[in-house]
Amino acid sequence: MESWTCVYTTSFLHEAELIRGMLEENLITAILVNKQDSVYLFGDIEIHVPTVNAFEATQLINSGESE
Repeated sequence: MESWTCVYTTSFLHEAELIRGMLEENLITAILVNKQDSVYLFGDIEIHVPTVNAFEATQLINSGESE
């Protein structure tokens, strides 16, 4: 079993889905861990990738934010 690393955290589901899609377009498996309360929607959504892809995923996320 491979280990996973959190590479991004947000409060917005649509933002997490966009980033997950971008990572998967670049052949990096990504999963969302939704830690938001189901009624009040406070909390965070985390994006996790396999640890071996964490550096590349972080670089892709950072380059996307700077555009």
